[in-house]
Amino acid sequence: MMVLESISKIIKTQLPAYLKNLPLPDTIGGFARLTVSEWLRLLPLLGILALLGYLTIRPFLPKKKKQRDSLINLKIQKENPKVVNEIDTEDLRTPNVCYCRCWRSKTVGGSMPDKTRENIFCRKTV
Repeated sequence: MMVLESISKIIKTQLPAYLKNLPLPDTIGGFARLTVSEWLRLLPLLGILALLGYLTIRPFLPKKKKQRDSLINLKIQKENPKVVNEIDTEDLRTPNVCYCRCWRSKTVGGSMPDKTRENIFCRKTV
């Protein structure tokens, strides 16, 4: 019962008093003359209005397509159950080289900076 009384007091007493004391200008040009402290007093109301506006238009916004995480390799050697690239270690120029395949860009990276660049570029490395 205490919770309902608190909610009732907020809606019937505190909210009207808050709204009555807000520095809402009569014209659009009046917003340009508001002080910083008046803007700070308007901030909670503007935040709630922005949230309500977003929640209202959200169903009409285009939906993002969900990426199928189970399929990483979409094009490279699809006829093979496993895609393997063999590299002869004698052909390596430097001993500390890391190779990876970025499935999205269809390339095989050569060193750690390239791998980092590929990770950033295609965001999917295996």
